[in-house]
Amino acid sequence: MIRALWTGASGMNAQQVSLDNIANNLSNVNTIGFKKQNTEFSSLLYQKLQRKQTDNNGDPKPVIAQVGTGVRVSSLTSVFTQGIMQETGKDTDFCIEGKGLFRIMLPNGTEAYTRNGSFQLSIEGDGVTLATSEGYTVLDRDGQPIHFGEEYNVDKLSVDDYGGFNYIDEEGNQYSLGITIGLAQFNNPAGLDKLSDSYFIESPNSGSPRYEGDDTSLVMSKVHAQYLEGSNVQTIDEIVNLITTQRAYEMSSKVISAADDMMQQANNLR
Repeated sequence: MIRALWTGASGMNAQQVSLDNIANNLSNVNTIGFKKQNTEFSSLLYQKLQRKQTDNNGDPKPVIAQVGTGVRVSSLTSVFTQGIMQETGKDTDFCIEGKGLFRIMLPNGTEAYTRNGSFQLSIEGDGVTLATSEGYTVLDRDGQPIHFGEEYNVDKLSVDDYGGFNYIDEEGNQYSLGITIGLAQFNNPAGLDKLSDSYFIESPNSGSPRYEGDDTSLVMSKVHAQYLEGSNVQTIDEIVNLITTQRAYEMSSKVISAADDMMQQANNLR
């Protein structure tokens, strides 16, 4: 019965983590570029009740007498499915269609990645620089800040399907500026380290970034201007998971209550 107490407690702890994850997913249902996480479980060690399993004739039984000791959370896995494209009409809003992530430079010099394409034009020196809402610099394909000099009228800038900037001059001629929004892909995006504000950074689990435009084996992502990518959280699925988690938590608590009652009855034997 002591084993049942620990097993029930492990179930309650695991379901509490699952509940925390569901709450985080639901709270970010309207967060631009947010990628939900799934809770993965695994069983704990098994204990053998008997070393040898034989019948009355001494012949080996086809099964082994083992009992589990509970459950634990093995991982919280990020799911990088495509979110819904939301039209905004804002020229500096961008949505990625594909596996790419925007390249961002953090203040400490670390390169971060995000699917949140809600950018701004920040006035710097002799022109403007494309930046995130937090003021972090957006990088181009060469890893340099995307900067437009004061000779350019930003109202005449446009972006093609692959993130390349074009400009329309006074004569109405359109030409490429040779600046392309930097996108990166990872062999294992679920292994990226999550930061706040929907940013990710490279980790040993994700592998090194593979830059689109440099790695010819990659399938190029498309960039849609005046659109943003919504969260990939499905509210109905999360509500179902919430109910399932609540029921599992309740059953684990009842196991503890039942084991406690049985121990109480055993202690009261005369």
